Amino acid sequence: MSKKFQTKKIFKFTKFILLLFFFAYFIGFPAKALENKIEIKINNKIITSIDILNEIKILKLINKNLKNFPNKEIREIAKKSLIKNTIQEIELLNYYKNFDIPEENYKPYLDTYIKKLGFNSFLDFQAYNKANEIDDNQIKKKIIIELLWRQLIYEKYFKNVKIDEKSIKKEILKNEFQNEYLLSELVFNIEKKKDYTKKLNLIKKDIEIKGFENAAITHSVSETSSNGGYLGWIKETSLSPKVKSMLSNTKLNRTTEPLQIPGGFLILKILEIRKIKNDINLEKEIKQSIRQKTNEQLGQYSNIYLNKIKKDIKINVL
Repeated sequence: MSKKFQTKKIFKFTKFILLLFFFAYFIGFPAKALENKIEIKINNKIITSIDILNEIKILKLINKNLKNFPNKEIREIAKKSLIKNTIQEIELLNYYKNFDIPEENYKPYLDTYIKKLGFNSFLDFQAYNKANEIDDNQIKKKIIIELLWRQLIYEKYFKNVKIDEKSIKKEILKNEFQNEYLLSELVFNIEKKKDYTKKLNLIKKDIEIKGFENAAITHSVSETSSNGGYLGWIKETSLSPKVKSMLSNTKLNRTTEPLQIPGGFLILKILEIRKIKNDINLEKEIKQSIRQKTNEQLGQYSNIYLNKIKKDIKINVL
């Protein structure tokens, strides 16, 4: 074999190897991005980079505003959400052998969930998930954990809920009209008293720069955090005297000062105010107010219980 032929053959082989490296280099980027590694250990459960990626997709589905967040911040929000869900799951396994919920109990909640997200039907919801590579089973598990957690909190703390029905009736009958507030909330807690000022200043800064909704997504520990803290319309007869007084001294589109509540601190933002006539059906009005106050107290007990069990759980962020 001539030297010229050998040189030509070596050149072709070298070119081939370089092309392989070239394609491997560019093809390798997605592979590297989707590399699945353990990022968080919570007791004997793990959260991987793929889990975080999937959680980001779900959170963006729940709140479209997340697309405006920096990627690094979105990842931290997803981690916080997964840590909370995992802690709840660990605790729920102490009470329930499995997470099987009869479809007749699960389906109505899912239908409501889908409508809140703006889908016209379950098929539209499924089509969106398929197009965006979102696992329906992961959403189902998330909803089931939420339902079972609410059930657990109800069973543990409903006996502690205090409702003054006479006071509610008196308040409704006192005036023909009452204020109704469109509210958003941000609930935060601290591990040590000395951290309060630093935490509050950070929240106020984020409210000023990013807006209340985005600050709630980042900092709130309430169940409403994924939806930017949105509470909806709430009648003043459904509010505690302290909250009602606080709102009456707060201007439209402004936020209240933090109010200490069981399990943390509450900041509210008034989005709108309107005067409404009290319902002629007094019984219906009272029941609605009782339901609102009960949910509010159970939400506070939920935060208290989560903080309590969190102390006994080992969280290792790798």
